[in-house]
Amino acid sequence: MKASLRQAAPSPQSSSRRCVGYRPHPKAPSSGQHPRRQFLRLAVGAAAVPAVSRIAWAQAYPTRPITMIVSAAAGSATDLTGRLVADRMRASLGQPIIIENVGGADGSIGVGRAARARPDGYTIDLGFQGNHVLNGAVYSLQYDVLKDFAPISPLVRSSNVLFARKTMPAKNLNELIAWLKANPNKASAAVTAVGPRLVAAFFQKETGTQFTLVPYRGNAPAAQDLAAGQIDLWFGGPDQLPLMRAGSIKGYAVTSDQRMAVASDIPTFAEMGLPTLSFSNWMGLFAPKGTPKDTIEKLNGAAVDALADQTVRSRLADLGQEIFTREQQTPEALGALQKADAEKWWPIIKELGIKAE
Repeated sequence: MKASLRQAAPSPQSSSRRCVGYRPHPKAPSSGQHPRRQFLRLAVGAAAVPAVSRIAWAQAYPTRPITMIVSAAAGSATDLTGRLVADRMRASLGQPIIIENVGGADGSIGVGRAARARPDGYTIDLGFQGNHVLNGAVYSLQYDVLKDFAPISPLVRSSNVLFARKTMPAKNLNELIAWLKANPNKASAAVTAVGPRLVAAFFQKETGTQFTLVPYRGNAPAAQDLAAGQIDLWFGGPDQLPLMRAGSIKGYAVTSDQRMAVASDIPTFAEMGLPTLSFSNWMGLFAPKGTPKDTIEKLNGAAVDALADQTVRSRLADLGQEIFTREQQTPEALGALQKADAEKWWPIIKELGIKAE
């Protein structure tokens, strides 16, 4: 932009050279008025260049591939959700979205990379409740989970399921609670992220039970150990339901307010007398703070198109993911969801004394 101004606006020295030997007609305007009017016209035109360029840039975006940071391992439910949505967004944006898996520290490493990215729309983040809300109360972060991002759109939500090893003697949730009370600190529960850790600790508080929390690096090893009977409990995701259907593990209750469509035979905690154990995981798209509003609008439109695609909807349903309604697929709705969850869960995390592993 500065180069255009230097080329367009003539210097006083060049104007003087053009005026050498010039004698104005007695009736003509004074020689000082001509360069001034010319300079003003050129200056006005030059000042309009940045605005025109910004409009042209916005209309052209995107002109190259976009990176989506996914703070989860390849092949996980989070990763598969991101790939489904990203692949369909390509049709709307005209550019591919490249998935970059960045795990570690309950997703805070990947989110940190997104926070430091240039706010130009070419780096976006598939965030979820854990790394865009809960981590703010658990970790000492170099960014603000609520203030350093521009929400694009919520995508999906799901519930946790209280799974148990298949040899657990309890037939239902109430019997399980009774068994845990009769056997304090004799059971173990896998925790794979800050969300399951919070739900497990909150469950103990609400039921008066005590059991050991065992950290796991990922869902796969936790699922394997639960199926093998090496651990007793796990608040896992709906992607583990096939193990339950195969008889390898048991399922006692779900944390959603209503029964899940993919597991209508499993009651909610509310149905079993524990309405406070309502917990919903969600995923949404974010961009770094300062990303232009028109770029956010384009990304939001592409996400909305993806969520309306019947193939995408069907495959997300198979993963146990519930798509947010069309009215909720806005940047404002995602921002409000973040704020509401922070107000609800941050005090509970502090009360329970949950720390980073």
